[in-house]
Amino acid sequence: MPIANTDPSYLPAHLLAAEIAARRLSPVAVVEALLARIAAHDPKLHAFIDVYGEDARLAAEAADKAIRAGHAVGPLHGVPIALKDLIDIEGRVTTGGSMVWRERRSPATATLARRFFAQGMIVLGKTHTVEFAMGGWGTNQHLGTPWNPWDPEAHRTPGGSSAGTGVAVAAGLAPWGIGTDTGGSVRLPSSWCGLSGLKTTIGRVSVYGILPLAPSLDTPGPMARSVEDAALLYGVMQGPDPLDPRTLGAPPPADVMTGLRRGVRGLRLARMPASERDGCAAEVLAAYDAALDQLARLGAEIVEVALPCRFEDATAMTGRIIGSEAYQLVGDLVDDASLPIDDAVRPRIQIGRGISARDYLAALAERDALKRRFLAALDGVDALLTPTTQTPAIRVESVDQTTTPAHFTRLGNLLELCALAVPDGFTATGLPLSLQIMCRPYDEATALRIGWAYQQATDWHERHPPGL
Repeated sequence: MPIANTDPSYLPAHLLAAEIAARRLSPVAVVEALLARIAAHDPKLHAFIDVYGEDARLAAEAADKAIRAGHAVGPLHGVPIALKDLIDIEGRVTTGGSMVWRERRSPATATLARRFFAQGMIVLGKTHTVEFAMGGWGTNQHLGTPWNPWDPEAHRTPGGSSAGTGVAVAAGLAPWGIGTDTGGSVRLPSSWCGLSGLKTTIGRVSVYGILPLAPSLDTPGPMARSVEDAALLYGVMQGPDPLDPRTLGAPPPADVMTGLRRGVRGLRLARMPASERDGCAAEVLAAYDAALDQLARLGAEIVEVALPCRFEDATAMTGRIIGSEAYQLVGDLVDDASLPIDDAVRPRIQIGRGISARDYLAALAERDALKRRFLAALDGVDALLTPTTQTPAIRVESVDQTTTPAHFTRLGNLLELCALAVPDGFTATGLPLSLQIMCRPYDEATALRIGWAYQQATDWHERHPPGL
């Protein structure tokens, strides 16, 4: 059925791709619609640090001509995307969220961006990030904090560090986008912005050309308005890259779309220990319990497990590793008091200054031991389910910058798991809530399969922010 006269802004990305491929929708019309929304709403939302308007229009015209001539390069030719401002495109400014790097020109193009270009996808622009990607609240003192679109009246946390991507996709300024996740930076903004965000296993997606925070933990991931879209984008992202040695040792890429619709009947899904419910808002727990009940009705077996560590202990251990590795990378900048470094970010990275090589290596050894114990604890279990965040988005002015909202997410980075965040409800005031689905390393296919089944039975992911 032709939908050429339909506003394409909130079309699911997989449907957008199908309509473009069938020539019922022009990439030119799609890009113009999105650029118009960006012009209308981004002055308040502050999702983009840079919009590539003219280049996007040229790419859309070229895609339209190629598709009409029968020369489409792939099923995503002509589909727009937003990239986090850590991803290098040669000659473009990539700031990493830092005023210090406001004029930094990318020396090369990230492998990830090259893969999108090879598909004929169109980059709309770069999205805001917490400085150096070091923070989960989504705030940025000098370059600005994106506005969570689910509350038009109060400035609430968008989630970080991939704050701009979360806001852009949630508000219909882009059909999907890319974040990076070192301690939760794909899942936190996905939670608070009502998105489906996938934290990939390290080594599954190349990080070449992406500004690092903690190289032993950093992973890029898709952020979309549905699991199906996240799975489709992830399929393009994954795979070996000679420029990133970690990808060469990973298992062969899986075709996640093949098993996406298999349902959850027969899967064993673990609920988090009762002791981990402390600190969670009542509405978060109610949505979490309802999500588990829904998955049980779909045929999954919900089981109890005893975990070898508490989430707060994993959070602290991950923080030590991030601090050590980040300080090695940008310690000279944060130690220079004359530079305009975010007052919240500077002390987070300076934690690494006090961590000795011995303590850092001990943390890595402890992590390896914990991995083995954790996988043993989950023997026979397909996924561990938790809330993604302990609370819904809070007001920016009430943020305690000495804390982190990554209570449930950092465990996945520490243990090199994959994890998917999906919307599982809303508060009484209309703020999104989220379920986290954590699976074994390189088992993104199972996480996506569970998330897809859940979204077939619910409609939380189909809602849009008010007034947008």
